[in-house]
Amino acid sequence: MTLLPQALTEWFQAQGWALHPHQLQMLDRAGEASTLLIAPTGGGKTLAGFLPTLAELGAAPAKGLHTLYISPLKALTSDIRRNLGRPVEGAGLAIRIEDRTGDTGYTQRRRQRADPPHILLTTPESLALLLTYEDAPRIFAGLQRVIVDEIHALAESKRGDQLMLQLARLQAMNPGLRRVGLSATVEDPGALAAWLGAGTGVLMADPGPEPDISMLEAGDPPWAGGGAAYAIPAVLEEVKRHRTTLIFHNTRAQAEIFFRNLWMANDTDLPIGIHHGSLSREQRERVEAAMAAGALRAVVCTGSLDLGIDWGDVDLVIQVGAPKNVKRLVQRIGRANHRYNAPSKALLVPANRMEVVECKAALEAVKARDLDGEPRGRGPRDVLCQHILATACAGGFDAGALYAEVASVGAYADLTRAEFDACLDFVATGGYALRAYDRWQRLMLRGGLWTLRDPRAAAVIRQNLGTIIEVETLKVSLKGRGAPLGEIEESFAATLTPGDTFLIGGEVVRFHGLREMTVEVTRDPGRPPKVAVFNGTKFATSTQLSDRILRMFQEPLDLPHHTSDWLNLQREVSQLPRPDRLLMESFPHDGREHLCVYGFAGRNAQQTLGLLLTKEMEALSLAPLGFVATDYATLIWGLEPVRGFALDRARLREGVETWLAGNAVMKRTFRNVAIVAGLIERSHQGRRKSGRQATFSSDILYDTLRRFDPGHLLLEITREEAMRGLVDFGRIEALLDRVGDRVDFRRLDRVSPLAAPLMLEPGKVPIHGQARERLAEDAAREMLRAAGLG
Repeated sequence: MTLLPQALTEWFQAQGWALHPHQLQMLDRAGEASTLLIAPTGGGKTLAGFLPTLAELGAAPAKGLHTLYISPLKALTSDIRRNLGRPVEGAGLAIRIEDRTGDTGYTQRRRQRADPPHILLTTPESLALLLTYEDAPRIFAGLQRVIVDEIHALAESKRGDQLMLQLARLQAMNPGLRRVGLSATVEDPGALAAWLGAGTGVLMADPGPEPDISMLEAGDPPWAGGGAAYAIPAVLEEVKRHRTTLIFHNTRAQAEIFFRNLWMANDTDLPIGIHHGSLSREQRERVEAAMAAGALRAVVCTGSLDLGIDWGDVDLVIQVGAPKNVKRLVQRIGRANHRYNAPSKALLVPANRMEVVECKAALEAVKARDLDGEPRGRGPRDVLCQHILATACAGGFDAGALYAEVASVGAYADLTRAEFDACLDFVATGGYALRAYDRWQRLMLRGGLWTLRDPRAAAVIRQNLGTIIEVETLKVSLKGRGAPLGEIEESFAATLTPGDTFLIGGEVVRFHGLREMTVEVTRDPGRPPKVAVFNGTKFATSTQLSDRILRMFQEPLDLPHHTSDWLNLQREVSQLPRPDRLLMESFPHDGREHLCVYGFAGRNAQQTLGLLLTKEMEALSLAPLGFVATDYATLIWGLEPVRGFALDRARLREGVETWLAGNAVMKRTFRNVAIVAGLIERSHQGRRKSGRQATFSSDILYDTLRRFDPGHLLLEITREEAMRGLVDFGRIEALLDRVGDRVDFRRLDRVSPLAAPLMLEPGKVPIHGQARERLAEDAAREMLRAAGLG
C-alpha cells in the first residue's frame, strides 16, 4: 500500500479526520493504469483521487507537472485549489498547486508553460489549448496521473469526446500515464469505465444512507404549465424550517419567475438569492460567497449548481418541476447534507398533474437506485476534425500514428481508416467543393508528416478551439452606471421596444435601448415583466422514466387523490397508455376534430411526430390546422375526423429526411457542426464574430455545399446530428420498436381526461395547408352571403 507522508497523516489526525475505506483503497490502487471511483456526494471522492499523488510527491518531490486534474467547471477548479491547498499547506508539503482556465491571466499562463506546477487544475478547453503548443511534449514530459472529476457530466457531451482524444495524446507522450475518474451518479459503471479507458477498474464506495426524499404536499396542482406558483406558500414554509435550501429549476426562465413569486411572498424578509448561467459572473460570485458564509436561507437555481461546490450547511434541496432525469435528480439531492454518511433531504414539487405522476416515478427510481442514461453512440466526427487541426498546431504528425491514437479512444474504436482520411482531407483542403479557396487549404504533406500550410494560422485555430456552442447573447447593464446584471438572448432582445420590462436576477428592469451591443436598462419594480428567453436547456423526460410511468399506469394508482381521480376517469372514458401498445384518441371539441398520440417519447420526438403526422394527414386530405407536443403526447387538431392511423417506419424516416432537407433546423445544425469542425471561425485575431455574421457565413456555405457537393463530409455529419438532436428520431424509432403495429385507437365523443391538459399547453404550432385555404374560402362565402351576394 502507498503510504501518506507522516506530516500529512498527523495533520489529518489534528483535524479529527479519519480516511474513509474508499480513500484508503485508492492508495492501494495507486499503481493501477486506470480506476473509476464512484462515491456519494460528500464522500471525499476528490481527495481520494488526489491521495496517491500527495503520497508520491510527499515521498519524492518531482520537478515539473506530476498530476493533471480536469473538471467540467471553471469554478470547481478554484474551489478544489482552496480545498486541496489546506492539507498541503497544513502539512508543510512542498507541492505547488495551480489552476489554469479561461480566467487565468496571460502572465501566469506563460509562466505555467515555462515552469509547470506539480498539480495543475484545468478544464477540457484549457487542456486542448495547451496541447496545441510545440513545447507540449516538454510541458507534459513528467506527467504521471490524470484525474477527471464529475466524469459522468463530461461523458454525455462533445466536451467529453474532445477530452478523451486529448488523453490519448497525453498517453502517447507518456505510455505509463495513470487515469482516475471520479463520479457520484453513474447508471452503468462498466460503460463509464470503458469510456475512461480499456482495462479501467471500478471502485464502488459505500453509497451511504437512503436519501430522505418525498413529494411536497402543497394543494392541488394546475392541469398544465411549469411555474408551480401554487406551491409558493408551502415552499416558503419549508425555507423557514431549514437552515439553507437550494431550490432547483429545469430552466432559467422558470427560475426567474419562481424567484420573483417567492420574493413577493417573503413577508419575513428572509435572505434569498438566485443563481443561473445567464447572470453576470459578479452576481453569481456574490451569491456563492454569501452561501459559503451562511448568509442566505435559500437560493433559487438551475444546473449551474448541479456540480461541485461543497456547502455543508445546505440541509434541504427542493426540485421544482418534474426532474426529467433520475441521474440529474440524484446529483441535485446530493447537494443537501454534503457530508459522508449523512442522509440527503429533498422535496419534489410537481408543476402540474402529469408531473405528479413523473415525480412519483422518479421517487421510486431513486429508491431502487435505478439511474437513467441515453447511449452516446459513435464519437462525433466534427470533434475529430477539430482535434486533427489542433494536433497540426503542435507540429507535424504522421497520419497512421494519429489514426491509431484516435482509434484507441472508446468512442472512436470503430472509426474506419477511410472515415479518418475523409476528416483529414476536409481539414487539409475543405473538401471537393471548397478546395479551390486558399482560406481552407490549411494542411500540407511535407516529408511524410502533415503540417500547417501557414504556421501563422495556429493563432486563429487556438482562438476557435472548443465544442461548446454558445447561444448568441447580449450583456444587460444599468443605464449610465454600466453595472452588469447578466445576459439575455439576442433573439429576445430583438423583440424589445423602449419601455418594455423583463426579469433578470429576480429584478424587473425597463428596456431603454441598445448601445454598443449592450442592453441598457433601469430598475422598474412596479411593472409586470416579460420573461427573458434564457438559453437554459429544456430537458426531455428520459426513456427509463417514461417507461416507468407507463408501467405505473398498469398498477393500482398510489397517487394523491387529485391525480388518481383524474387518471381513473381516463380509464373509464378511454384507457391509460400501455408500455407495449400505442394509444391514439380521436374526438371532436370546440368545432374542431382532434387526434392525440401518446408516444411518451420526449418533447423533441413528440414535436417531430407532430410535424410528420400532420404532413401525412395533409396528404390524406384530413385538413390539419395545428399541433402541440409535450414529453408524453402530441395533440393535433383539424377539420376532418380521424378514424384510424398507422405509423410506418420507412415513411416516417423518409418524411423526416424530406422535411429536414429544406428546413432551418439543418442550417442551424450545420452552423454548429461547421464551427466545431473548424470551417467557420468564431473569433479572428482576437475579435469575436457576431451571431449574425457566423450565421450568414454558414448559410452561404450550406447552400453552396448542397448544390455542388451534396456528399460533403460536413453535410453527412449535419444529417446525423439533426436526426439525433432537435429531431430526436432515435426516440421515435425506439417507440416503434416498443409498440410494433399494436395500436389502440379510440374514437370518443368528447375530449378525454388525459388529453384535456394539452389544450392548455403553450407552444402551439400552426399548419399552413389545405385547412387554412378551406377556412378562408368559408369565411369569404359567409361574407358574400351576409352582403346579399351569395
